[in-house]
Amino acid sequence: MVRRLILDCDPGHDDAMAILLAVADPAVDLVAVTTVAGNQTVDKCTVNARRVLSLAGVSDIPVARGADRPLVRRLRIADDVHGQTGLDGPLFDDEPSVPESPYSAHELLVEVLRTTPATIVATGALTNIARLLSDEPALAANITEIVWMGGSTDRGNIAPLAEANAYVDPEAADLVVRSGVPFTMCGLNVTHQALVTADVLARFEQIGTPLARVCREWMTYFASTYRDLFGFESPPLHDPVAVARVIDPAIVGCVEANLVIETQGEWTAGATVVDLDGYTGRPPNAQIAVTLDQAAFWDRMVGAVASFVC
Repeated sequence: MVRRLILDCDPGHDDAMAILLAVADPAVDLVAVTTVAGNQTVDKCTVNARRVLSLAGVSDIPVARGADRPLVRRLRIADDVHGQTGLDGPLFDDEPSVPESPYSAHELLVEVLRTTPATIVATGALTNIARLLSDEPALAANITEIVWMGGSTDRGNIAPLAEANAYVDPEAADLVVRSGVPFTMCGLNVTHQALVTADVLARFEQIGTPLARVCREWMTYFASTYRDLFGFESPPLHDPVAVARVIDPAIVGCVEANLVIETQGEWTAGATVVDLDGYTGRPPNAQIAVTLDQAAFWDRMVGAVASFVC
């Protein structure tokens, strides 16, 4: 059964690849893209989402601008990872052909969810989703599941215990996790298994289309910043893992556990505290991704890009 999908994102190189996977894979029907500040400002993230769809030749999926800052904190962007545009690498001088929706992200989410249930895949800070659940609590019943690329069961990537999407807006993440909507966390512990190796880059090169070459350039740029900042030989392609979980749950193995978001700690704000061993006695409230079928994941990702004729 094809799952109706909303992608809430902050493109971002890995978000761009997540968009392409969600558009192309027949297991999901991407009905809306909403943007949020995170990897870059929301202005740049919105342009980037429009650009990805334009490059793919897709014009029937609305792109709506969302929150330009976290609920209560100052915005911290990741220009050290994604560059000044948020999609550094290939140079683009033209305006994307896909327009921005006249709706705000909030308005579009309400419109999409009012009549038909959908799954939300979130690959940035959870600000838009938190505001939706706060302002329109009745719509929670029409959210089949929220699958988030965020958090970690162990180390962070922007602070010792905090992953970037959690760190940007921990209050939003806390609100969403406590909302009662079915929630799956695809954290660094699993996305670090989705490495863009030389063999993966070669597979994209072999596709031979202009879009595939752009994807290869994006991932090559992403690899350079990950090498400089974190010492990775090959960079992890985080965000498509969350889309892959919706496409085929067998690709991303999960366990049930209790999840809480740290909002108060002086040194731990944004930490995703996952009780894998039941120390607290609190009941499970989330699915936590722990394993990745790497071969199946890359077959889906490469196959998605290869399906575009652009």
